[in-house]
Amino acid sequence: MNNIILIKNFLLEYQNELCAALENQETFSHSHSHSHSHSHSHSHFHEDAWTHEKIGGGKTRVLQGEIFEQAGVNFSHVAGRHLPQAATLKRPDLIGASFEALGISSVIHPKNPFVPTAHLNIRYFQATKSNGDIVWWFGGGYDLTPYYGFEEDCVHWHQTAKNACDKTNPNFYARFKKAADDYFYLKHRKECRGIGGIFFDDLNELSFEDCFSFLQNVGDSFIDAYIPIVEKRKSHLFTDKNREFQLYRRGRYVEFNLVYDRGTLFGLQFGGRTESILMSLPPLVRWEYNFKPGKNSEEEKLTAYFLKPNEWITC
Repeated sequence: MNNIILIKNFLLEYQNELCAALENQETFSHSHSHSHSHSHSHSHFHEDAWTHEKIGGGKTRVLQGEIFEQAGVNFSHVAGRHLPQAATLKRPDLIGASFEALGISSVIHPKNPFVPTAHLNIRYFQATKSNGDIVWWFGGGYDLTPYYGFEEDCVHWHQTAKNACDKTNPNFYARFKKAADDYFYLKHRKECRGIGGIFFDDLNELSFEDCFSFLQNVGDSFIDAYIPIVEKRKSHLFTDKNREFQLYRRGRYVEFNLVYDRGTLFGLQFGGRTESILMSLPPLVRWEYNFKPGKNSEEEKLTAYFLKPNEWITC
């Protein structure tokens, strides 16, 4: 079986698995709800299968429910005769190469401000140079964006990421955590997007099998890292003030995705399906001019403490 088919099968299976884990949180919330007026119809992912002239296609799944205001899990498989600029910036030797790219991208925006936003991406690239040489690499990672910080959630998130990395290489966690801290950073705000996680790109230093197995571990560990946090925080009582702060902080997420996110830039430069590319944006968001959180408030603690590159676990 060739590499592309192997990875495609895994990614489609993973999409089902992640969607099921998220839907499970929704149905769980309904069964524990006192009101019987809740409809179950919103608790399922709606799928758009799409194709794009000459370049491939994908399956975009979006859920809008009680727990998740909007959760998107997107599979795409695209091919092209020339790599877009976003992909050749660091690899000038690949200018003019044809390519295939497959990946899953997920962004989850919960309703409750005490449940963090989460993002996952796992992807595979294969480029064929004009002389016929094939170059492949894996990329991806995941990061967490809380609105109200909990130390134990940060520790659990990073420990789970480290355990996944350690299965392949004990040096990966420290390296990919630093890469995530560097990447998920809003330069114009001098602020981290969230508490980080792991981020890797151009991974081909091990055998294909080992790199692929690492990608699978990353995917599995994302579910293990995120779902327990959702379960723990989704019933947390919140006020209008908490919700307003969440919507304000979501603005940072939008700014990052539209200004810096390489996946977004790649998709838009490439002429991909805009609805799928921009499904990462939250359905509701607000900006407030020169907002300052109250002194010593939980809101202030978010940026003053949680959104600093932090060693949450001892390596």
